[in-house]
Amino acid sequence: MTTKTRPRPAAAPRVGFVSLGCPKALVDSEQILTRLRAEGYEISPSYGDADLVVVNTCGFIDSAVDESLDAIGEALSENGKVIVTGCLGAKGSVVLDEHPQVLAVTGPHATDEVMTAIHQHLPKPHDPFTDLVPPQGIRLTPKHYAYLKISEGCNHRCTFCIIPSMRGDLVSRPVGDVLQEAEHLVRAGVKELLVISQDTSAYGVDVKYRMGFFQGRPVKTRMTDLVQALARFGVWVRLHYVYPYPHVDEVIPLMAEGKVLPYLDVPFQHASPRILKRMKRPASAENTLARIRAWREICPDITIRSTFIVGFPGETEAEFEELLDFLDEAQLDRVGCFTYSAVEGAAANDLDGAVPDDVKEHRLARFMERQAAISETRLARKVGRELEVLIDGIDGHQAVGRSSADAPEIDGVVYVDEGAHLKPGDIVRVRVVDADTHDLHAELLTDA
Repeated sequence: MTTKTRPRPAAAPRVGFVSLGCPKALVDSEQILTRLRAEGYEISPSYGDADLVVVNTCGFIDSAVDESLDAIGEALSENGKVIVTGCLGAKGSVVLDEHPQVLAVTGPHATDEVMTAIHQHLPKPHDPFTDLVPPQGIRLTPKHYAYLKISEGCNHRCTFCIIPSMRGDLVSRPVGDVLQEAEHLVRAGVKELLVISQDTSAYGVDVKYRMGFFQGRPVKTRMTDLVQALARFGVWVRLHYVYPYPHVDEVIPLMAEGKVLPYLDVPFQHASPRILKRMKRPASAENTLARIRAWREICPDITIRSTFIVGFPGETEAEFEELLDFLDEAQLDRVGCFTYSAVEGAAANDLDGAVPDDVKEHRLARFMERQAAISETRLARKVGRELEVLIDGIDGHQAVGRSSADAPEIDGVVYVDEGAHLKPGDIVRVRVVDADTHDLHAELLTDA
């Protein structure tokens, strides 16, 4: 009797991948990688072993454009076969003028178009007996945390931003799909879900907060309802890119009750009503300060992070001082700041009153000096407190982790002494023993 043996499949085609830009672009990369593995492609860790390379680009500001073009050039030099996608890809002429030899250029959130280009230049393998992808998909983050993108695009028309021209208007994902993805991630060991979009507060506006279903339960396509549903998974839930619409106030009690991390990422951008109007942003710093005070009354442990732009066209010294005064009043916990950068296609480029580069840089330095003092003071108040910390890694005899106040890669960290035996993904209780401008130092109270 003879037995039939399954023929060995040919070596799988290998794709190299470079992912640049924000967490939203990272999620796009994860979706492409998931499709590649589902179709039998292998992912190459090096240019030399890859049959072609995909570069997911960023194009938000000039420095990001330069970084993306450099990455494309490096991939072309090292490999020669390159497909470009992402935000810079939406401005295809910029890519092709610099690198005309790329195989294809697509815009952001274009998984189907990227896969079509890959199929054209590197035909997909066929192995019907193999299931290559876990239910949670392929991720580029560590196993213990993951970004959960709930929508794509944006309905705002901020004058400094070109994202709507690249990613389109708001399109909310079906709430059942979002919750199913969250469930798969949690089952795979994820301890922290980072909710992201261009405008998290606007989730569901485009579908009029349509009722969806998850596990037979009705759930509205609305931020507050989504957060309540995510809380049932029993993991950390962190909200990013939250515009301060009135209904955001409904989330604060959920933070006070421990259902979602007491952390709110709100892009305020400025404090001067005139500058905010020129930016086409909500123009009431006074109301913002009142909202912040109200949030802290409901949830005293809330961490508020924000981003700002200095040197916006027309910004006077008095208006910059107004921004510094706002920092003093708001006492924000985590702050990022950028000098205004003219991005091709942005409406702000046509505004009068360009601020000289040296003035912009000086204002940035003054801004960061003011915020550093605020941060140091607020962190010093945590000395002696007990916190839960999610461990990200080990550095010598210390573990390095994050508290509820710390988003990965953008905020500070907590150094846990004598924590070398801990593992990424452990959640431990610590006591804070010291603080500096951005980070905390703590001693371990309980092992994971």
